Amino acid sequence: MNTANLEQQVLQHVQAANYQPVKPRVIARKLDIPEDRFPELRRVIKKLIKRGELVYGPKHRVMAAAGKTSQDDPAGTFQRHPDGYGFVRMPRNQDGTKSDDIYIPRSKTQDAATGDQVRVRIKHPRRGSSSRTSGEILEVVSRRSYRFVGTYQESSHQGSVLVDGTIFAKPIPVEDPSAKRIQVGDKVAIEVVQFPSRTRSGQAVVLEVLGPQGTPEVDTRSIIYQYNLPTDFPEAVMQDARRQADRFDEKITRDRQDLTQLTVLTIDPADARDFDDAISLEKLENGHWLLYVHIADVSHFIPVGSQLDQEARQRGTSVYLPDVVLPMLPETISNHLASLQPDCIRYALTAVVEWTAEGQRVSTDLQRTAIRSDRRFTYREVDEFLEKPNPWKNRLSPEVFELLSRMSQFARILRKRRMDGGALELTLPEIKIDLDSKGQVTGAHVEEQTESHQIIEEFMLAANEAVAQWLTDRDVLFLRRQHKSPSAEKLATLTSFLQDLGWDVEDVQSRFEIRKILQEAAETPHEYAINLAVLKSMQKAIYSPETSGHYALNSQHYCHFTSPIRRYPDLEIHRLVDMINRGKTPPTDLAAIQSLGDHCSEREQVAEAAERELIKLKLLGYLSQHIGMKMEAVVTGVEDFGLFVQGLQLPADGLVHITTLREDQYKHDPQTHTLTGHRQGNQFRLGDKVQVEVTHVDLNRRQLDFQIIQGLTPGKPKKSPSKHSSRQRKPATQKGKQQGSRSRKTQDSPTPRKKKTAGRKKDSGKEKIAGKKKTHGKKQADGKKKTHGKKQADGKKKTHGEKRADGKKKTRG
Repeated sequence: MNTANLEQQVLQHVQAANYQPVKPRVIARKLDIPEDRFPELRRVIKKLIKRGELVYGPKHRVMAAAGKTSQDDPAGTFQRHPDGYGFVRMPRNQDGTKSDDIYIPRSKTQDAATGDQVRVRIKHPRRGSSSRTSGEILEVVSRRSYRFVGTYQESSHQGSVLVDGTIFAKPIPVEDPSAKRIQVGDKVAIEVVQFPSRTRSGQAVVLEVLGPQGTPEVDTRSIIYQYNLPTDFPEAVMQDARRQADRFDEKITRDRQDLTQLTVLTIDPADARDFDDAISLEKLENGHWLLYVHIADVSHFIPVGSQLDQEARQRGTSVYLPDVVLPMLPETISNHLASLQPDCIRYALTAVVEWTAEGQRVSTDLQRTAIRSDRRFTYREVDEFLEKPNPWKNRLSPEVFELLSRMSQFARILRKRRMDGGALELTLPEIKIDLDSKGQVTGAHVEEQTESHQIIEEFMLAANEAVAQWLTDRDVLFLRRQHKSPSAEKLATLTSFLQDLGWDVEDVQSRFEIRKILQEAAETPHEYAINLAVLKSMQKAIYSPETSGHYALNSQHYCHFTSPIRRYPDLEIHRLVDMINRGKTPPTDLAAIQSLGDHCSEREQVAEAAERELIKLKLLGYLSQHIGMKMEAVVTGVEDFGLFVQGLQLPADGLVHITTLREDQYKHDPQTHTLTGHRQGNQFRLGDKVQVEVTHVDLNRRQLDFQIIQGLTPGKPKKSPSKHSSRQRKPATQKGKQQGSRSRKTQDSPTPRKKKTAGRKKDSGKEKIAGKKKTHGKKQADGKKKTHGKKQADGKKKTHGEKRADGKKKTRG
């Protein structure tokens, strides 16, 4: 290849629509240029820069010159500051590193709103200049939303709506509010017909009056509207569900294996009604284990393309809000037809998996079955059995008694093998808010996960992995649960953080190094900080047909199979298994499968965001009545403008602005997640525990301000342990993860390790990277003691796990 051809090749690569700025070395790898020609590549790039074809961007990354790209200008996500200026966050570079945010002056923002996708023209600083990269918005490519929720107000007989949050800096005028009989202070849903800009106020119409501001039910309706969550099922869907109920008669058809003679049991929360998984377990003569994981055969009742299927696909997942559940399927299906109720013949898709005595998988068979559950257990009952089994001999049949004993034994074997294989587990407390019968916050508690939860977790993980391997062996495309390894940039940041903390590490690269660090950090003052830093280094798990494995679980092939009642991807896996067993040709449209994965991932993320936002709103309402309240908190995010912290007894997220910190001159180091004072040596770091005081709550802006009273975390060690306000805020890049959400098993992330306090705690089986610490009699926000049997809003005892489609709690895969 001569120099002219190389120039053309470089230009085509850099000017491609999907190109993201990278350094010359990365371009060499992408173009397969040998090492001995790299100097020539550098000369070609410099030549193209002199000709004005290319430019050097931030950090010496190569970019196309303005007007030279195949698309006019790059696009990114806009975030507006209350003062009017904003930033555009660009996609990650091709080498996985984070692109610099583009500063947009107020006069160049047009009418873009926070969350909009915008195209920008970038103005690069001169080489050697300390100025940041800036730009101007050319157009709004797509709106995040046209519908918003806010508070109605009037001034000079003109009605307007102050939209919740910080999306818009000023209220938006609304047309003819009198038609809706709105009262000042009402929460309303609006549709923006003209977005506000620097030169105009914008315009909106009121779609619906939600009710008076500040009431729990209006808060919930506001979040449902804000996130466009589905509520009631259309009548056509309900009719479809009723038809399925009329057809079902519990007969065992020829196409099903009759497993009604097996000993089968379910383990669920005390108030659960949709039993979607059951277990059988046998010990074979050769010492092997034969595990049966029976999952409700939801696909039998949801024909492809039916009204039920279309609605379930659109919803994608059940949504678990603090005081209401929005199920993916009608209760006729989830709580009756598909539920594996005791002493009833029910249809299942059963994973029959054989294991060696040491827990190594030997074979997997997937069968359409009919089962009859012998006993329904609650988690509390199983924990009592495991602690003192003898009193249960007179209460259980010999078969059920022995099955429970075997399950406990085999679950320990599976867990040990999984941990020895490199699966990650973190130690972070998960805090749940407590609500009264009106849906108002009364306090909070640390969520307990016991050995009974861990038994179910291990079996659900085992089934998901076995099914994924079974599908892989048949060389078919399917929707995997994908959790990519941390980027090199994230691992470098983690390494810097650990080094600054005093840990003796060179370069954190493998999960085994991370696991070793977590083990050494256990029971040290910096255990929380290190676990939180590892959490922030992880990527988000998604649904995709790509074969890239599940990093946290150290699983090469993994999918979701065990919760088809509440997750659409699981339902799709069931259908694919049935199709293969019937000899039919499975789908081969990669684009369609990827599109479904993107949709399900997006619906999952929306559900989680809505759940976090409603918890936040409820906590803000509570704290608005408790200004001056003091609490212990942990630093969950460090920025140049301050610290984000979260309460340890009450999971409230707020900002400690830098101007409220001890008088000093602070410098922010993003690599080590620290704010360090250079006059008096004050330092605040990710994971530090602090005593804070609530100073300001803004319900409309959904903002909470804290002030630090006292630091609680000891200073960093000199060497590594070898064993062992209303103030204007800058846009935040990390606000700290809300930990008030419901516990759901999703098998997605490092398994939580429970801290031993009054007996070894066991895990609930979630994919979430968040552990729970066992406490007996945890104090809530009002100072009263909390016990393990928490009361729900209806006054009933609350068990551990997650809410189901009927509003009850659940813990399944």
